[in-house]
Amino acid sequence: IKVQAAQHFCYNNSIVPGWRETWTRIQVRVWSTAKLKVTVVNDEQDLQELEHFSIWKLVQYFVREQTNETFVSVSLFNNKTCFRVDPSNSRTLYTVQPSRHFDVYLFLVFLAGLLLFFFADSLSRSQVFYYSAGMSTGMIASLIILIFVIGRFLPKKSPFYVLLMGGWSFSLYVIQLVLRNLQIILKDHWHLAIGYSIVVGFISFAVCYRYGPLVDKRSINILSWTLQIFGLLLVYAGIQVQQVALAIMIAAFCSKNMEYPSTKVFMLYQKLKPKKLEPRHLLTEEEYQRQSEVETQKALEELRKYCSSPEFNTWKTVSRIQSPQRFADFIEGSPHLLSNEVSVHTQEYGLGGSFFEDELFSTDEENQEEEEGWETDDDVKPGAASPRLNNTRVK
Repeated sequence: IKVQAAQHFCYNNSIVPGWRETWTRIQVRVWSTAKLKVTVVNDEQDLQELEHFSIWKLVQYFVREQTNETFVSVSLFNNKTCFRVDPSNSRTLYTVQPSRHFDVYLFLVFLAGLLLFFFADSLSRSQVFYYSAGMSTGMIASLIILIFVIGRFLPKKSPFYVLLMGGWSFSLYVIQLVLRNLQIILKDHWHLAIGYSIVVGFISFAVCYRYGPLVDKRSINILSWTLQIFGLLLVYAGIQVQQVALAIMIAAFCSKNMEYPSTKVFMLYQKLKPKKLEPRHLLTEEEYQRQSEVETQKALEELRKYCSSPEFNTWKTVSRIQSPQRFADFIEGSPHLLSNEVSVHTQEYGLGGSFFEDELFSTDEENQEEEEGWETDDDVKPGAASPRLNNTRVK
């Protein structure tokens, strides 16, 4: 609607807050070509009280700045939101328009708080975050920091502390005023904004560089806890529905702090959980023969490489072996066994060999005699020959 002169307006909210309105914003936009002031109250009764004169209301009227455009935020939990528009000229035409939309800024605030909460530990140890946060704090709250520094040099019983408390309030008001008109400042006074950012940013960087990043473990923990609390506050501020905000905050807190106990419980469960024994795969005769040949060739190649490496002491080894030429041929790639050695080994240990027959046809009496052990010369009676010594067989 488009109206003139001072008017009272009330917005009746018929929306029942639910999870779908998590990032829903209801606003009433008031704009005009001339300056105007907007006063927001809770209900119509407060609007009637605005008509009565009081010193506090007069102070608020002069403190509240005049703008060409302003937004009145409507709470989802209030059934009625009222406000009063006072244009600078009674003949000025101004427009009042309500809107309901998905607020991207609310979602970004919520996302920033969630990321800040989960990455607080790593950010508290990051030098990049330390310097960037210090410079940002210096540029935003430079006036508050200046008043704090001045207050440290004042005497304890100085009357200037009364002015100091007023300076804190004035600093907060100036910060709020600058943030509200930041777009106009960057558009019309961009050169002053750039100069201020360079000067204050350099001073803040110098102070941070002078004291250096945090090293003490307790200081890092305090910074981490502070970032987590600030992150939860951003999560709460970025959600319109309070129940949804509290549920997400509790879930985030539990998921971050219950991660270590949950991991320990899961590991303990895996240890105590009965495991199914899988049957072992037994090798067949053919697989056994193939594996033995492959592993033997692999081991011989590794031995050749080691003997050819600089770490191997060739002269010491050659002086100890009986056939240096055979050793040299083995390193060059010749077989490690001669043909006659292979034939003797096959006759002795192959199928049908003497070792195989002795193991196959050995009797229990022979096994018992072998377990009893060999007799010594002291155990043999004088004049009697030991039958075991006469039948000694070399294996």
